[in-house]
Amino acid sequence: MLTLFAFDGAWLGIAIGALVIGLVVGFLGARKLISSQLKKNPPVNEQMIRAMYRQMGRKPTEAQIRSIMNSMNRNSSL
Repeated sequence: MLTLFAFDGAWLGIAIGALVIGLVVGFLGARKLISSQLKKNPPVNEQMIRAMYRQMGRKPTEAQIRSIMNSMNRNSSL
């Protein structure tokens, strides 16, 4: 009897290897995409900081806004 695809363990190794490579490449690609999107569209900008200060009933100085933006940029390492 002729069998075209004999199970000798190689197929399982190839499938597991392809799965691992796919997971690693997918993770790195998603990480790079999310990082670039966060740089283009930051979750908090200066107008949002001003609005938060206004909601608290305070008028922020430019030094306070710059300080908050700098601390957010320092701590946003992905």
